[in-house]
Amino acid sequence: EKSLCFPTYLPSSTEKMRNLRDRETHGSKSCLKMKVAVLGASGGIGQPLSLLLKLSPHVSSLSLYDIRGTPGVSADLSHIPSSGEVSGHLGPGSLSECLSGSDIVVIPAGVPRKPGMSRDDLFDINAGIVKGLVEAVAKHCPDAIICLISNPVNSLVPMCKEVLVRHGCFNPSKLLGVTYLDVCRANVFVGEALGAADVRVNVVGGHSGNTIVPLLSQTPNFSTLPQSDVDNLVERIRKAGDEVVSAKEGSGSATLSMAHAAFVFVESVIKAMSGERGIVMPAYLECNMVEGCPFFAVPCLFGKDGVEEVKGIGDIDERERGLIDAMTGKLASEIDKGKRWIEEA
Repeated sequence: EKSLCFPTYLPSSTEKMRNLRDRETHGSKSCLKMKVAVLGASGGIGQPLSLLLKLSPHVSSLSLYDIRGTPGVSADLSHIPSSGEVSGHLGPGSLSECLSGSDIVVIPAGVPRKPGMSRDDLFDINAGIVKGLVEAVAKHCPDAIICLISNPVNSLVPMCKEVLVRHGCFNPSKLLGVTYLDVCRANVFVGEALGAADVRVNVVGGHSGNTIVPLLSQTPNFSTLPQSDVDNLVERIRKAGDEVVSAKEGSGSATLSMAHAAFVFVESVIKAMSGERGIVMPAYLECNMVEGCPFFAVPCLFGKDGVEEVKGIGDIDERERGLIDAMTGKLASEIDKGKRWIEEA
């Protein structure tokens, strides 16, 4: 099995892109063409994410939506000599054209965190935004895989499930919260602590504060770290988003690193849909992993129709089991919040 960490695709020339197009037109299985829609494409995450997707040889059509700015973003990206076509769609009236025929829909729409705000503080604002977008997905591309970035992921993914159930198109294998940024951060921080360049850390649970549980005991050479270092690493991974919010001094939250993480996740999903085997990535989805938490972030094996198998947590130590047990009440409450919001809307 493959766990994809930090792949990079940076075309060096127009000739390289011509070669990629030639391989695509000859039916290369690994370059199965996909239409990807980005909803919230003009924002701090949406723009760099759209740039990375425009560079991908696996995206034949990139459809960008937002309530402002998308014609300009689309025009800008269209000057990049890559194989995918790009289109900009402005306002709710354009959602049908944007979404029709989409294989994957990525949603970074919503407001970012500011200093002093938790992801949960964003819920009332972002829930209304995401609800309308997911209703449009249900209407115009009900079979698409939804990759939700908008925060709070812990509550919004369960909310999205209720929307899709009402429209008769919920598929637990295709509604996915993107939590790969927690893995990216863990890989960097633990790699620095171990002095290693290629570290892969599993992170499970949720995507906020103490619901984030890094499984450091599964990392090679973990036992060489003193317990105080382990405690500090867990705390830093859990509060890494706050680190960025503070450093940006009120101007926003993690955007570039989130765009990178979302791109790696989406391209991995595309490769699995194209037939590449053994692709394992973390996703926050409906599963029976932990009692009392019907949604949980866990490594998943991807296939042609989204998640093929929920891989599970694996072997963990007593401390990590304690971290999971301690956070399940909070995660369950955040899951319930998303469900209740729909019921009361």
